Parts: sequence; structure tokens; C-alpha cells
Amino acid sequence: MNAHRLLLTALIFWPIAACTDGKAENANLVGRLTPEAAQLDIEGEMPSLDGAVTWLNSPPLSSADLRGKVVVVDFWTYTCVNWRRTLPYIQAWASKYSSQGVVVIGIHTPEFEFEKNPDNVRQAAKQMKIAYPIAVDSRQRIWNAFSNEYWPALYFVDAHGRIRHHQFGEGNYDESERVIQQLLSEAGNSDVTHELVSVTPRGLEVAADWLDQRSSETYVGYGRAQNFASPGGTVRGVRGIYVSPGRFGLNEWALLGDWTVEEEPAVLNKAEGGVAYRFHARDLNLVMSPGVRGVSVRFRVTIDGQPPGIAHGTDIDEMGYGTVSDPRTYQLIRQPQPISDREFEIYFLDAEVKVFDFTFG
Repeated sequence: MNAHRLLLTALIFWPIAACTDGKAENANLVGRLTPEAAQLDIEGEMPSLDGAVTWLNSPPLSSADLRGKVVVVDFWTYTCVNWRRTLPYIQAWASKYSSQGVVVIGIHTPEFEFEKNPDNVRQAAKQMKIAYPIAVDSRQRIWNAFSNEYWPALYFVDAHGRIRHHQFGEGNYDESERVIQQLLSEAGNSDVTHELVSVTPRGLEVAADWLDQRSSETYVGYGRAQNFASPGGTVRGVRGIYVSPGRFGLNEWALLGDWTVEEEPAVLNKAEGGVAYRFHARDLNLVMSPGVRGVSVRFRVTIDGQPPGIAHGTDIDEMGYGTVSDPRTYQLIRQPQPISDREFEIYFLDAEVKVFDFTFG
């Protein structure tokens, strides 16, 4: 979950994949696209959908099965908050246009190891009420066939099996829906409405406050960690005791207590350890997992040493208490205005928790 080359916010580049808002990605491709006048190039044939380890909500689908349909291919991974903020629109399109010949297909290509588990994907899809077909692409076969690099990424395929448009990252929802409408009209559907869907996002799905966000995605595992402030740095793959640096600069963070820092997560070995982070954003989210499947881990969150109160996220109460029960993204802070630099701390009351990734909104 990293940055795309055209982001307006200051994010980080990674060579393999990116979880991005991508607000500027298609500004020159579509411009002021309208149903009456749009020029959509042919970007290539739709690649094969072979290689999924399993399919959810559908038998396996092939490119041949989809000829005659307008197809929206959505690359996602369920912990990516940038993708999560697109979900209300994708679900609304699937609901509105399925009877007119549109098929939405979610290609779940994982970022973290636990996201490769089909049971975790199935549970996440159920919690988010995703009803459209999902290809569980844990071996990245479909991802590679599309030469894709980003979550979220949308590819719009016409009834002849040709990719006519793409959208990398969040945003441009009106333009994307008008592409769907145009491709339906091209396919001979005379009943296409030019009205656009209206959605009411909640929780993690609410659009980020980009104008007041000065913190960007931060990984905890040694594979991609930056701005780590505990004295002495991390010891890779070896148990160690970590302490606070005392004072934090903006976007610096530290482990507190007995941790083992692995490539993807940091793993808490003893209860009464935590993570501290000085951030500037409306929302703070954290990807976490219990260390033992089926065993919950209790925690408490503070801001500037105090209970969060009205700034609590959907996964904690006003006193800051919450529980890690599943491997997923937890929304811990949603601040009211005004936004300022704040010091966040999460303090775990139990051991055996894995902490992967901070995201903001």
C-alpha cells in the first residue's frame, strides 16, 4: 500500500505495488467526460482470468464467458483503506447496472501474507456485504496478466472484450460511471440512464481529508519501515525491548515493550507493550491481527495521553478500549476539526498481537 506517481499528497514510492488515492491519474484521459461525447481508446484485450486459487460468489469466470457483457474489473486487497473508500461506489454500480449487462469482478490480490488465506478473504467479503464475483488471486496470476501495479485499480471492458478505460486509485467516480454508461450504450442497450449513483459512506469508507493530512502510510515490519524512533533502531527477527525516544517529530513512531520485528509485522511477546506515533490527520487506522487465530487481544488507545473521547474511531469506544479479533484494518481515531499534530499510543493488555501498517485519512 504505497504511493502512485501522480499523487497530490506527499507519499512514498515502492517498486512493486501501490495502494493509492490516485486522484490525478485519469485527469487527461477522460477530462470532462459526458455521455454524449466521449472518446475512449482501445487499451488492449482483456487478459485471462485463469489462475485464481478459488472464486467467491460465483463459479470461475473466463474472458469468453463475459463476451457480450460490460465488465468492471476491480483489483483490491481487503486491508487497503484506499480501496475501501471506493467500495460504496463499486457496490452501487454492481447493483444498478447488473440487470443491464454489467458484470463487476473483484480480483483480490493480497499485500500481506494473511490476506492470501481464502477464509480471511471470504470473511472480509461477508462483513462488507460484497455480493459480486470475487477471484481470490493469492498467487498474483491475474494481477500479472494485467501487469497491474496498484490497489485500487479499475479496468473497464466493453462487450467485445476490449479494455477501454482504467482508473488507478480513488476518485473520478462520476467519470468512471459515465464510462460504464457509454459502454452499455455501445453494446446496444437503449435504456441506459444518465443519472449517477449517490452513496453514503460510513466508517473506513468515508473519503479522506486530503487537505489536512500530513501523515502517510507507515509500515511497522522491517521490510518497509521508515521513521522509526526507538533508540537503537530495530533488531530484525530477534526479540528485543524497545522504549520511547522521549520526544517525537511529526511522523516518527516507536515500539514500547517486548517485541519481535519481522519482515511484515512486529509481534508483541508480552502484555503491556505498545506503539506510539506522532501524526497529523483526521483519521488514524492500523492493520492488526491476533497472533493466535481465534484468540482476541485487548487494547487501549490514547491521544496526547488522554482517552480519545469524541475522536474515537469505529473500532474503539470513547475511553479508547477495543479488541483485535480478526486480521484486518482497525479505525482507531477520527478527529473533529481542528486537526493538529497529536501523539497517538496504543497499549496492548494481552500478548500475541501482530501490528502491520498505519494508514491515515
